[in-house]
Amino acid sequence: MRVKDATGFRFRLLPLIVLVVLVPAIAHAQAVIKVNDNISIRFGTLIQAWGDAAQSATTNGYAQNLFMRRMRILIGGTLTPTISFFFQTDNPNLGKAPKALGSGFITQDAFLEWKPRNNAFMIDAGLMLPPFCRDCLGSAGALLSLDYNSWSFLASAPTQSSVGRDTGFQAKGYLAGGHFEYRAAVLQGLRSAATSTNNAARNPFRVTARAQYHVWDTEVGVYVYPEVYFGNKRILAIGGGLDHQQDYKAYTVDGQLSLPVAKNAFNGILTLYSFDGGKTLTTLARQRDAALQAGFYLAPMKIMPFVRIEKQDFRASSLNGNDNNRQQLGVGWYPNGNNFNVKAAYSRVDPRAGKTTNEYTVQMQFFYY
Repeated sequence: MRVKDATGFRFRLLPLIVLVVLVPAIAHAQAVIKVNDNISIRFGTLIQAWGDAAQSATTNGYAQNLFMRRMRILIGGTLTPTISFFFQTDNPNLGKAPKALGSGFITQDAFLEWKPRNNAFMIDAGLMLPPFCRDCLGSAGALLSLDYNSWSFLASAPTQSSVGRDTGFQAKGYLAGGHFEYRAAVLQGLRSAATSTNNAARNPFRVTARAQYHVWDTEVGVYVYPEVYFGNKRILAIGGGLDHQQDYKAYTVDGQLSLPVAKNAFNGILTLYSFDGGKTLTTLARQRDAALQAGFYLAPMKIMPFVRIEKQDFRASSLNGNDNNRQQLGVGWYPNGNNFNVKAAYSRVDPRAGKTTNEYTVQMQFFYY
């Protein structure tokens, strides 16, 4: 590591950190427009400002960026007593090299939900997150570590998805008093232009499903899960998922534990992955991956030290040199919980072959929905 680069980077981030003291208290009133007893619209936003220095394995130098990691507008609401909707935009990595401030917003999520009777059965239709793993369905505004773990959206590009999202239909519901949750989706998956030997648009659809059981408190009716609780809930959710299209198959087993400890709280997520792109997703090599995230929230100081440990293990002997271990160590300050916080983290990638690289990141977040 070049001390000059890292030191200069920290000084350039100082104004960003100082801005923390200028942020006003978060208002508690919800921004809702109520047309009548049936129709209502709710608004929110997620803003994450990042500064990072990422080391190159080739030059050992650091690429430095000040950018907007996420800049989202959230809109949800009800149309009738049985129909609701959710729409979310994003302008991800705005300003990050190669700098493109005029790249514009994308549609992140857009779906309707029909709940004919109760929480036991409902149908979603549109653009949404596939129900594959707990971290895959984590709320971007309430992540345990600095970001999603490295493997949650590994199939996104090969399946032609958008930031992990895919279009289709999903059935979901909550049984056993909300303790058992199921989600099953039929999605568009890989579709490409026809050639003389192949027409991928005629492939079978992508099928993704997930089930989980809540041992203690439940999380009924949420689209995405908070990964950080501040002692206000006792969560033990154990689940598993699958993702399949033609010759591609992937599986997960995961669990989240959020446990109050006196006035403090422990939060942890373990996810095990198995990917095999087969002949369908040829760029997704067969591998076994794992990610462990853990943090302990100290209520008197409103801080949470956290750690993330990851492993990627390719099954083909020709790819063993690409195996790698990754670690992230950081701390978050939560003066207003998930609504406003500041995180700082050190990340390290340690490949079996090649040089170890480091990354330093600071994030300031405003989230309200």
